[in-house]
Amino acid sequence: MLSVRNISRSFGTHRVVDDVSFDVGRGRLTGFVGGNGAGKTTTMRMILGVLRPDSGSVTLDGEPVGQAALHGFGYMPEERGLYPKMEIGEQLAYLARLHGIDKATATQRGDDLLERLGLIERRRDKLEALSLGNQQRVQVAAALVHDPDVLIMDEPFSGLDPLAVDEVVAVIAEHAARGVPVLFSSHQLDVVERLCDDLVIIAGGKVRAAGEREALRDQYSGNRWSLEMNGDVGWVRGIPGVTVDELAGTTALFDAEPAAADAVLRSAVDRGTVTSFRPVRPTLGEIFRDIVVNAPAGAEEKVEAA
Repeated sequence: MLSVRNISRSFGTHRVVDDVSFDVGRGRLTGFVGGNGAGKTTTMRMILGVLRPDSGSVTLDGEPVGQAALHGFGYMPEERGLYPKMEIGEQLAYLARLHGIDKATATQRGDDLLERLGLIERRRDKLEALSLGNQQRVQVAAALVHDPDVLIMDEPFSGLDPLAVDEVVAVIAEHAARGVPVLFSSHQLDVVERLCDDLVIIAGGKVRAAGEREALRDQYSGNRWSLEMNGDVGWVRGIPGVTVDELAGTTALFDAEPAAADAVLRSAVDRGTVTSFRPVRPTLGEIFRDIVVNAPAGAEEKVEAA
């Protein structure tokens, strides 16, 4: 398990990351989301040892993360970090060899990843000759080519079309299935919701919510309900303790404590056939927006270094 405990980092007088703690379990895909300047990239750089935290610690399976452990990390930065005039197949093999992998194995690993990511026919092309989306796929391959023990990815789906997103998701999920802790950030909350096992939401340099995806959805569900039946539902407005959010034909969305919701259901059964009655659970996007809106003033102030 990769564990981040109470790490903080300031630039000048501005505290960019403030007492951040979370875990990335082995075999778990952990989404790391926050607005611009929330502290995501700074946190990732501290995990990778690129920046030194002012306080706190990062451990892997209980041991401090030092240079030996970092050698086994895979990292995909948000910005382009490869050689534009180098053939992509040669480049991936070179990066693998930097991790002590022999030439034949390094070449094969690079080709296997290019095959998986739909780029094997472009292996002799220079990176600069590829579209931005295909360059992003090569960035993903570069993070994976040495078969890392831990995978850290900053906006891995940026610039990818839906088909490419599915290809990248499949490759990342395979690594997680082998027990690799995977931490990835993304502004594409629909992809995060589909992919992640766990979620960390950061705003203003502080973790505002963290935990297993479905547990967080339960936690933020509140008391919102959906009723569908075979007749008009306007009568729901007259039930004490009910606040109607939306009426659309035979469907009502409303807020109510469980006792009032039970009264709605009983009344609906008396009036006709109920086709659906359920609590409404929020999407991760709705949870994120609610947390960011309720963060302290200035929490989303953009900081260049973050």
